[in-house]
Amino acid sequence: MRRLASVEMGSPQRNGGARRTRPDEGAGGWAGPEPGGATAEREVSRLWHITLSVAGAEAPLREVRQALEQLAHDHPFLLTSRYANDHAEIRYWEEARDLHDAAAVALRLWGEHRSSASLPPWEIVGLEVIGRETYHQRIEQGFGPAPATPVGVHPF
Repeated sequence: MRRLASVEMGSPQRNGGARRTRPDEGAGGWAGPEPGGATAEREVSRLWHITLSVAGAEAPLREVRQALEQLAHDHPFLLTSRYANDHAEIRYWEEARDLHDAAAVALRLWGEHRSSASLPPWEIVGLEVIGRETYHQRIEQGFGPAPATPVGVHPF
């Protein structure tokens, strides 16, 4: 049975942007050793919902908004950014092998884009990384962001 990659299952292993196949694999997945004797390892990525909170000295609201809009433009995976003159919260989905990888990428986001997006020199004061299933459980139980939360950059 051939499985298509989806948000539920993660994405298939990639090799140069394309899925690895063998002529004899048919509709199934990559199974058995690779030619040359090595065993193919299948690393499945998962989606993680990230909430990154930053805070610091007050900055003009207009500059904070422009910086967050630039960050969202540079990285369209950002879902929602909320801000005030001394703190901000960024929510987005990250594709990663595990929680550790997702957290590591999230912790680098603010610092790596501070100059390119003209972000304020704030520090990270909070990080939440949850799996897709947990995110949807929270929504179903009435926790988490409301489904009508608009995508984009908004004041608190």
